[in-house]
Amino acid sequence: MTHQASWSPADTALRTPPHNYEAEQALLGALLLNSAVLDKVAEIVAPEHFADPAHGRIYAAIRDLSDQGQKPNPVTLKSYFERDSGLADIGGTVYLAQLANSVISTINADDYAKLVRDMADRRAIIEACMSAMGEAYDPRWEVPAKAIVEQLEGSLTDLAADASLGGKPESVSTILPRVVSTVEAVYKGERSLLGLPSGFDRLDKLISGLQPGCLYLLGGRPSMGKSVLGENIARNASALATEAGGGMVMIFSLEMTKEELGQRAMAAATEIPFHAIRNGRVTAQQMEALCLAGQDLGRLPVIIDDTPGLTVAAIRARARRVKRKNGLKLVVVDHLHLVSGNGGENRNVELATISKALKGLAKELEVPVLLLAQLNRSVEQREDKRPQLADLRESGAIEQDADVVMFVFREQYYLERAEPHRRADESDDKFNDRFSRWQHRCEEVWNTGEVIVAKQRNGPVGTVRLAFHGQYCRFANLDHDTGEDGNG
Repeated sequence: MTHQASWSPADTALRTPPHNYEAEQALLGALLLNSAVLDKVAEIVAPEHFADPAHGRIYAAIRDLSDQGQKPNPVTLKSYFERDSGLADIGGTVYLAQLANSVISTINADDYAKLVRDMADRRAIIEACMSAMGEAYDPRWEVPAKAIVEQLEGSLTDLAADASLGGKPESVSTILPRVVSTVEAVYKGERSLLGLPSGFDRLDKLISGLQPGCLYLLGGRPSMGKSVLGENIARNASALATEAGGGMVMIFSLEMTKEELGQRAMAAATEIPFHAIRNGRVTAQQMEALCLAGQDLGRLPVIIDDTPGLTVAAIRARARRVKRKNGLKLVVVDHLHLVSGNGGENRNVELATISKALKGLAKELEVPVLLLAQLNRSVEQREDKRPQLADLRESGAIEQDADVVMFVFREQYYLERAEPHRRADESDDKFNDRFSRWQHRCEEVWNTGEVIVAKQRNGPVGTVRLAFHGQYCRFANLDHDTGEDGNG
């Protein structure tokens, strides 16, 4: 029979937070007896994990002295604390000597460290729960209950993930066989790419697919098609992930609703114009095609979350939940500037924090994260309106955090808005020549778009041309021999 702890909220204020001073003293004594033990326990505990602040200061001093190449003992610690007038705070020389004499062996040092850390984790659990209780009891009810749950879940998940300090070191003898195995699978034709395919052949060839642990930025001005391309990549990747053994693709759509994304997916799959689907103006034949497409698309392992104004903490908590329950192959966030910050910093600092957190999420969950971003208006001021890395300078540190930076550009959009008009002092021949050149350029770029890979941490940069059909919300591979849609 499972033991049920006896507890009520009223008890909490009367209880002493969990601690084990004896374990803290034994650990410090072991370190003073043999500082070599520090290499093992430093991965388990940090100064803030000690319940007694004085013990935390002693541990920090032992660590500092060891880093400086000095042997920590009562004598060197006495000198250390005299420099900052803190000797009395930690109990004086007598207490240091007592710690050093309190143990006769260091064999159990890691066990002491685990006890200290366990108590610290228990205090952190209590703190997180008390914070959630405070928010829940707040009579102003300013924070929605769901937000409280997600904040609590995020805190507890962080605690669970942080079982040890930092990542686990690994020998190259175990890393390299995995690298060779992955490359060999591509070499033998068992898989087409090292990463998750985007479904766009030339783009995949350039970036080697979407790699786990990497942050991909997809930027563009409004109406360039960045959301369409992000949705297309998510849908293509989900279909290919299903063939490769499963895992969900998760889309955080902070701008459009789930229904809009569903309508766009239907348009791309059926080649029925989006506006016809949106307005319900379809023929009987088109209705039949929509029903069939709905069944096919419904089998894809895609999850859409259209909650507006999500924080990066909420995105992380929800992605972790999907990873834990269903497995995860790809996270798409549309878009960066709609992710809520904490409100305490200027927006550039917030965006830098968000991009850094999403890069951390990619590494933690071992999935690619595709982050869409709106570019500023400086693009419009140039004659050549192709985006450049400099256009990201107002987007925090995203250029530094992103492993790959891609831009979507459609010259057709600008040409359509720049049809030549005859000037008053212009001859027929000059105007006709200018109009002819504009018309010829329109024909060259009609129904096409460019994906400009402006930065790739581990590979080349370049530009990939794709077919673009705006009314169907679809990009497609372009047959470079015929200039036609290669997916038809």
